[in-house]
Amino acid sequence: MLGAGVRRFGGPVEVLELPGPRGLRPDEVLIDVQACGVGNWDEFVRAGEWDLGIEPPMALGVEAAGLVAAVGDLVTGITAGDRVTVHSAPLRDQGAWAERHIAAAAQVAVLPAGVPVDAAAALPVPALTADQVIDGALQVRAGQTVLVNGAGGVTGGMLVELAAHRGARVIAMAGADSAAHVSAIGAGTVLDYHQRDWPEQVRALTGGGVDAAANAARAGSVEAVRAVRDGGRLATITADLPAAERGIAMGVVQVAPGGARLAGLVQLFAQGVLTVTVADSFPLDRAAAALSQARHGAHGSATVLRP
Repeated sequence: MLGAGVRRFGGPVEVLELPGPRGLRPDEVLIDVQACGVGNWDEFVRAGEWDLGIEPPMALGVEAAGLVAAVGDLVTGITAGDRVTVHSAPLRDQGAWAERHIAAAAQVAVLPAGVPVDAAAALPVPALTADQVIDGALQVRAGQTVLVNGAGGVTGGMLVELAAHRGARVIAMAGADSAAHVSAIGAGTVLDYHQRDWPEQVRALTGGGVDAAANAARAGSVEAVRAVRDGGRLATITADLPAAERGIAMGVVQVAPGGARLAGLVQLFAQGVLTVTVADSFPLDRAAAALSQARHGAHGSATVLRP
């Protein structure tokens, strides 16, 4: 079986000849992978900074979409031939950047008809992250004001969309080249993060600060918290939680898998509530280039591999 991954943590990404999938455990699903997502989180795995429970040589990748080839004896609600998507963590066997992928059935979601496979492969990690920030950590409700810092990225865009869908007024931070897109997907106000006084601008716009802030910008939490009202909330998906201040509840969100939750988010995608644009699809032998593109950003678009 061909895959793309590393022979050692910290090593280069390359094509690997891997053993074929082992026999399924009762709670597992075997997926014939048609596309797999690529994100900056895969760089953490490559560098050995995110322990997924297996050791190199290993295929990278934690999200995939494709056709179910087989299911374990105790699996219900998923059958061979179903079109599915998954965020796998920890890994049961090899990563998702491979021709076949074994996943826990509880982490798999069946796709509605018409959902493109590339989008389905790029959706799980950003969508689950946005859901766990907006509905989980921040508990956003209709009528609240929410700041999204880093709205120009894939995950940042989904934070905007989900907050707007929950009825919040969204103030988004993005670059000039992303402003029109961020506005179109639900932000009521878009400010340029290059302006050093943007937290003060947000406080002025809201009469004291937002109810909640979602930070998706690298090293952006320290600035974002300045835009939050006293007693408000901040959640960040980056490892830069600021010191406690002004009674603001703060937390770090690290994405967790969940098939039922993912199934609901896939339905929101099918309805047009959530969107994802795939910039490029790469073959396995160009996985290193795909990861480089994902790490450096593609103007809010996602990157996938096509085994």
